[in-house]
Amino acid sequence: MSTTTTAPSVTRQPQRSTAERAARRGAIGLGVVLVAQLMLVLDATVVNVALPHIQTDLGFTPAGLSWVLNAYTLAFGGLLLLGGRLGDVFGRLRSFEIGLAIFTVASLLGGLATSPAWLIAARTLQGVGAALAAPSVLALVTTSAPNEAARNRGLALFTAVSSAGASIGLLLGGILTDFVSWHWTLFVNVPIGAVVLVLARRFVTETPRVRGRFDVVGAVTATLGSVSVVHGFISAADRGWTAPLTLASFVVGLALLALFVRTESRVSSPLLPLALVRNRTRGGALVLMALVVGAQFSTFFLVTQYLQLVLGFSPVATGAAFLPLSLAIFATSRVSARLVAKVGPRPMLLVGTLGLTASFVWLSTMSTTSTYAAHLLGALVLNGVSAALVFMPVTVVVLGGVDRAQAGTVSGLLQTAQQLGGAVGLAAIVSVYASQAVPGQLVPGVEPAFLTSATFTLVALLVAAFVLRPRPAPAVAAPAEPSRETAAVPAAAPAEGAEAS
Repeated sequence: MSTTTTAPSVTRQPQRSTAERAARRGAIGLGVVLVAQLMLVLDATVVNVALPHIQTDLGFTPAGLSWVLNAYTLAFGGLLLLGGRLGDVFGRLRSFEIGLAIFTVASLLGGLATSPAWLIAARTLQGVGAALAAPSVLALVTTSAPNEAARNRGLALFTAVSSAGASIGLLLGGILTDFVSWHWTLFVNVPIGAVVLVLARRFVTETPRVRGRFDVVGAVTATLGSVSVVHGFISAADRGWTAPLTLASFVVGLALLALFVRTESRVSSPLLPLALVRNRTRGGALVLMALVVGAQFSTFFLVTQYLQLVLGFSPVATGAAFLPLSLAIFATSRVSARLVAKVGPRPMLLVGTLGLTASFVWLSTMSTTSTYAAHLLGALVLNGVSAALVFMPVTVVVLGGVDRAQAGTVSGLLQTAQQLGGAVGLAAIVSVYASQAVPGQLVPGVEPAFLTSATFTLVALLVAAFVLRPRPAPAVAAPAEPSRETAAVPAAAPAEGAEAS
């Protein structure tokens, strides 16, 4: 009697199930942090449409009303670099949760505001929370991706959410203001923030912490210097470029930033390793981002007023008028990751900045007899498509080649460039608009203001063409029989310069 031994069959189902569960968890985690990013971006514009109601209800002066927006921008832009470093040192998920909790509580306090000072203080606290959470959002998107393709898909989604969030905020702000109350432009963040905080702990994985001493002097000088510079540009729009407060803000800010640079070159664990910004490609991409965001701010500021004051749109209709721009961004972002992989970032940046320049020139032709369908719709669609072609690849360039341990720092640096660029650009464009404006009329200042925006994006086009141009590999006479080590050098040498090729 013979005995036949049958080897047990090996099943791979458990392994596949584990991989599927990990992928599902990662996808949910990505969705959670992107919802938080959308909330942070929305807050920069969701109160715009509600400003007239806020002024009437709380008794703001015309000049004081601008601080409902500026308080958030000032705190957000000034603290972003510090927020990125805190995420590196203490863990990005922890920094994200702390920042989002502060933001959510501040939103509740802002919705309960009964005086101008109360609302401005709450908006400032919102900016502090956003500065702690926002760098960690981008870092969590990039560091949690299992491969380059997943990383690019995550960045494309991040770009779509960040770029379209401003116009979605206008629509949401109009709906809430018209049908409920301006208070709900702030209350709406509370339930969303609470749900995100619960889900983040379950589905988002904490990142390793970076060992090292915390750069206290660098943190203080970078924060106060950034706040002072942002305040200078905001003050320039209100008081003029030669006002004592404006000049003092610039002098103090530049002095503190100079001290910050000197400190970073000497400490062992710098808040910002200077090598990150000395790289020509990354530095050029940061300048390009600042220019484009500065120009984009004019679209929301000027078109919103034009729709309500000249065309007579309601708050809801004003928000809805920006939907084509948002849809164009979402549609283009769906293919932007594949385009980056196929053609590289630089061609997309060239096409995108050229399209943005054309859209601003188009918008500069608005007049009192213009209509939305004939004069604005096409320009807004072109603007949305072009913006999506810029933001995703420039994010890839800035984050390219960065060690995961520095992802939070670079994320904070990228978003600092966005906030500073927005403040600088809006201040400059509003100053041009005001210098040409006629009291009681909006249109006379629109043409030079949008042409200024076009100048910003034209400069960004030149940066993409000449600064982000890949450096040619140095000509080296190859030996007759190169060794493996020698042959590997040309392939590795242009790695950083090739980020924008």
